[in-house]
Amino acid sequence: MLSCRSLLSRAIKKKKKLKNKNKSKLRKRTIKSFSRKQELPQPEELEAIEEETEEEEGGGGYNLKSSAPSNTHGVQPLGNLYFNPGSVNSRNTGLGNLQTLTDELVIDVLGFLDATQLGVLATVSKSFYVFANHEPLWRNLALDNLKGEFMFNGSWKSTFVSACYPSFDVGKVNVDGCLRVRDFYSDYLFQSWLCANLEMKPEWLERDNIARKKCISVEEFVSSFEEPNKPVLLEGCLDNWAALKKWDRDYLVNVCGDVRFAVGPVEMKLEEYFRYSDSVREERPLYLFDPKFADKVPTLGGEYEVPVYFREDLFSVLGNERPDYRWVIIGPAGSGSSFHMDPNSTSAWNAIIKGSKKWILFPPDVVPPGVHPSSDGAEVACPVSIMEWFMNFYGATKNWKKRPIECICKAGEVIFVPNGWWHLVINLEESIAITQNYVSRRNLLNVLDFLKRPNASTLVSGTRDRINLHDKFKNAIEITFPGAIDQLVQETEEKKAQEKKLSFWDSVSDSKVGAFKFSF
Repeated sequence: MLSCRSLLSRAIKKKKKLKNKNKSKLRKRTIKSFSRKQELPQPEELEAIEEETEEEEGGGGYNLKSSAPSNTHGVQPLGNLYFNPGSVNSRNTGLGNLQTLTDELVIDVLGFLDATQLGVLATVSKSFYVFANHEPLWRNLALDNLKGEFMFNGSWKSTFVSACYPSFDVGKVNVDGCLRVRDFYSDYLFQSWLCANLEMKPEWLERDNIARKKCISVEEFVSSFEEPNKPVLLEGCLDNWAALKKWDRDYLVNVCGDVRFAVGPVEMKLEEYFRYSDSVREERPLYLFDPKFADKVPTLGGEYEVPVYFREDLFSVLGNERPDYRWVIIGPAGSGSSFHMDPNSTSAWNAIIKGSKKWILFPPDVVPPGVHPSSDGAEVACPVSIMEWFMNFYGATKNWKKRPIECICKAGEVIFVPNGWWHLVINLEESIAITQNYVSRRNLLNVLDFLKRPNASTLVSGTRDRINLHDKFKNAIEITFPGAIDQLVQETEEKKAQEKKLSFWDSVSDSKVGAFKFSF
């Protein structure tokens, strides 16, 4: 969420430019959303904040999308309450004894109710009206109960009602409600709307520090990027792909017909998904991410080929028993994946067919800010959405010694994601992509070590037989490539020994200045 400090800074800067405006009115009109863990600055801090703003912001700010609707029920960020001393938060008065609960907990409790119960609760008070109409509640109801058998109708509540009660004309009655509640302040409810409607700031997109290569040899790719485990963006790899020329909406809808694809917890036809993605405005849009697309529509599997750099895929020795490894990915602007590592310690490549994606990658030894992995690696807590991560944490990475690798990957380009690297991806526009995870000789030992961890039943993904995958894979490798594992183990041990061993001249010379030194 927007930090108190940054937003107050912009309010003060705006006051300077608009001298004739009343200061309190100016602050009321400024978009504010305060972090739940931060306190409001004291009056004596305001001058320092103003100086920071002039030095750091350079006139930059947050802009809403041109298509952004107004907040449906008039919810305001909690910070606005402090600039309206005479106001009483109607959120509290309408909740009664439940006002002591956090907004998150109130929503969690309401999540146990069915649609009828939510509808009844919405009539109890203005506060419950706002909470009971919170879109994520109706999204969960629609996804859990309709199982993908719906046509998105502009909002999740309207979608649910029209699907469950076909005779009810939602076009004539505004089921979403149009009641705007005065003096309702909630950071939690406001941030969901705000993150769904913010534009990406230019400074979030300008950093591009990834290595870019075109038409390099496989040997150069292996020695410069795969072996040292470094990301790279490759150009010119998809020039012969039929998908690059054919895969637009009309073509995909026509070829796929009534085939259903995995979209979050449900399956949808492409035509239904595009209808959803065209009209949805939410913080975490549903993402089409299907691992069986080539089996469902063989034509799609035949219209792309694995780039030459990634054709050694040792998991292929398992045949149909291999874990899920390839996906078609489709999503609107704002959709994407929060920070994660690719499954089973594999490396991956991601090819953009349409659109563009912003990538942020951290090396395995650097946990991204705002991300909290469990000690055994089985779970990763990333409590904020992608947009909220940019708002709260992106700026801090500018001063890190190990800054993230960043780029915008466009249609026709491929990004190599080495094993163990944390990465976040957000679509800057409607995008279509193919991604595959693979295991080469350079990464085989890492994957085998991962698959035999004590908690493999929790860590391993993409297969039903998680516990036995290690033994199956190792045995298949030894049969197909006799002696390969032993050779890789020996090479790895020799390499480690070489790195530790210093020659005589390494021990007595200073490589930086070329001077002789004593090391007794």
